[in-house]
Amino acid sequence: MDEQDVRVRAEALCAALVGGDVDKVIADFSEELHHNLGEVLALLLLPSSEATIESIDHGAGSGFVVVLRLRGPAEEVQIQTRWKDRDDRPTVIELSHLSRTELTAQAVDEGEATDGEAAESN
Repeated sequence: MDEQDVRVRAEALCAALVGGDVDKVIADFSEELHHNLGEVLALLLLPSSEATIESIDHGAGSGFVVVLRLRGPAEEVQIQTRWKDRDDRPTVIELSHLSRTELTAQAVDEGEATDGEAAESN
């Protein structure tokens, strides 16, 4: 598994998020994430009006850390995903919520943002 393999899968994840296709969103999730699917999906904006890859970094060991920015009608979130090689393919083994920004007119005017942590699974 190299950065290009992870990028291709992360781009497919972004397209599925924008398309609202839950089956495709979870296609590259690990078995552990499937066990906590409700909690994991709650982190994501489904459907998102926009989903982009902010960064891909080679993490510790053989994994990669990919930060996604998701935008919906009322908020924008940053999600950190950890990918590892499972069964010879890139697999999301962890998702964490990095930040959330309300996009209401008042929040945009005041520049309010809320940071927080959310569910993780290994």
